[in-house]
Amino acid sequence: MVYRTDPVSDIRTYDIPCTLGLERVLEHELLDLGAGDVKRRRGGVTATGDQVMGYRACLWLRSAVRVQEVLAEFDVDVESDLYDGIVGLPWEQWISPDDTLAVDATVRDSVLTHSGYVALKTKDAVCDRLRERFGRRPNVDRDTPILPLRLRLVKGKATLARDLSGDSLHKRGYRPIQVKSPLNEAVAAGLLLQAGYDGTGIMVDPMCGSATFLIEAAWIAQDRAPGLDRRFAFTEWPDFDKAAWAALVGEALERQRPSIEARFFGADNHAGAVSLARRAIHDADLQELVRVDEADAATWRPPNDVRWLFSNPPWGERLSEQVEESWRALAKALRACPGADAHVLSGAPNLTRLIGMRSDQRWPVKTGPVDAMLLRYKINASRGAS
Repeated sequence: MVYRTDPVSDIRTYDIPCTLGLERVLEHELLDLGAGDVKRRRGGVTATGDQVMGYRACLWLRSAVRVQEVLAEFDVDVESDLYDGIVGLPWEQWISPDDTLAVDATVRDSVLTHSGYVALKTKDAVCDRLRERFGRRPNVDRDTPILPLRLRLVKGKATLARDLSGDSLHKRGYRPIQVKSPLNEAVAAGLLLQAGYDGTGIMVDPMCGSATFLIEAAWIAQDRAPGLDRRFAFTEWPDFDKAAWAALVGEALERQRPSIEARFFGADNHAGAVSLARRAIHDADLQELVRVDEADAATWRPPNDVRWLFSNPPWGERLSEQVEESWRALAKALRACPGADAHVLSGAPNLTRLIGMRSDQRWPVKTGPVDAMLLRYKINASRGAS
């Protein structure tokens, strides 16, 4: 059994997953926050830091999916090892018998093969430990548990973590209605950072949908912490440091720049998408910086001196003439932005030919089950295309 929190230094181990392809972005974010022993892995990054580092990661990370504090690691050679490893942990430090919990488990190449059973045995061990000490046990709440637990059992090694985030970190708080899209907020922010977006100049998205690229870019430009307007699970834990969290939030509010020179413009030909975009822009408090028009990309005219273009045009398994026409319209929009660095997300390589330009850089990223690519096009300032 290896406990992952040093009782003397309070240094903890954090496991922070992200979308495949954004590991390097997340690594740099954690280094910027001052995390220690930062190491990339497939689909995430591990790091060390004190309790406040976990809070800071939840508040500031843009590309992460969640922040997990590793509680323990142990071997599971026979079935009973799982229960024994869990029940021996000091659960009274992390959860009250009056609280709620939920366990999410993943299993691969181990003596136990059913993730549901592993989650059940983990829950039983926690509850048995607390019942023995307090005479009562916590209940299960799968939707909004006070203590979300995640257990990974791979090749006979169990890693148990508590999830500081609660809901996925892509849920910033400005979009009460989550739209079905391969581009969620964390992916959009990660791609912006991957491409070197620096928060200056004019940015446009001629097929903006619900304005995810525009909003995330504006928050980067404002140096606004993406976690300011949402709930985190750790704020209800017995060891929550309320004063430390209040200090972090206060620092974030002081850093934020409401008034900036950068401006953001978008268009979409779908009235429903424009309505969702405008509502999200309002809820993100960006009405003065971000404008979205109901217009077709082929005829929409962006402002002069566009520096950045980011767009996620339609693509999917079922390609149609309408989808191809959208890409032709996007090509016209790109040429209307001479001198810009244009970035286009695509999960269908055969559609990119319709742009009629050659990309000069590509970044792979996994969006759901699709291996997608963010493509960069340098738009020639004199002729409108390179």
